[in-house]
Amino acid sequence: MVREQYTTATEGTPIERPENQCVYKIGIYGWRKRCLYLFVLLLLIILVVNLALTIWILRVMWFSPIGMGHLHVTNDGLRLEGESEFLLPLYAKEIRSRVDSSLLLQSTQNVTVSARNSEGEVTGRLKVGPKMVEVQSQQFQINSKDGKPLFTVDEKEVVVGTDKLRVTGPEGALFEHSVETPLVRADPFQDLRLESPTRSLSMDAPRGVHIKAHAGKIEALSQMDVILQSSDGMLVLDTETIRLPKLVQGTWSPSGGPEGLYEICVCPDGKLYLSVAGVDTTCQEHSHVCL
Repeated sequence: MVREQYTTATEGTPIERPENQCVYKIGIYGWRKRCLYLFVLLLLIILVVNLALTIWILRVMWFSPIGMGHLHVTNDGLRLEGESEFLLPLYAKEIRSRVDSSLLLQSTQNVTVSARNSEGEVTGRLKVGPKMVEVQSQQFQINSKDGKPLFTVDEKEVVVGTDKLRVTGPEGALFEHSVETPLVRADPFQDLRLESPTRSLSMDAPRGVHIKAHAGKIEALSQMDVILQSSDGMLVLDTETIRLPKLVQGTWSPSGGPEGLYEICVCPDGKLYLSVAGVDTTCQEHSHVCL
């Protein structure tokens, strides 16, 4: 800019012309001005590109006032439509599917569901792997739709709450310890076997043990002894015929009765043996069997 100087004078007053003075210019000129315009143009281009990228991201990610794509924000939480893939652990209070569809949890390795307390410690865990389903908890329980316990497991016992437990395997069921049940029954037209290959088999009941075979026979086989014991009552064999084919027989004597008739004798220790029947008892004559 050029600085101008005005001088006021009256008529007849000589005007003294100022000497040549330096003139200063104010503003940006030359290469600085061109650089400023170029910088402003670059900022404008960056602003337009950022705005275009923002609009493109909003379109691609399906942003809307209610959520993003298939993920909708509701008053009850988040609602996710379709299939989703989570690369990191998912923390949620409740996960449920729609009313008209099922909930599917799928993984290439395993699916792990954990419950933690306020301190972050794991209190329960369900792990579904390619070869095993593992449950880690103080108690595992399966309930019916009415809330009735069907199957309960803890460190002390296993409780089956159904009216009937059916084992369909060809080898039956193997129990390493005792089993408590009011009834053991086979399927119709099938045999029931209670077997202990290497140890003893004991059946106890506070009010009695009932063994019934409505359309077959009952066999009790043992390598050692078969003991039928009653503390306060008696042992009753209620049948038309009782056969003891392998009882020890005493020697026959001419003084005895008709051949083929015997009497059953009992030793002091409870052992039974046969003695040839006579007019009188002959158990004393063959008491050497008890020795």
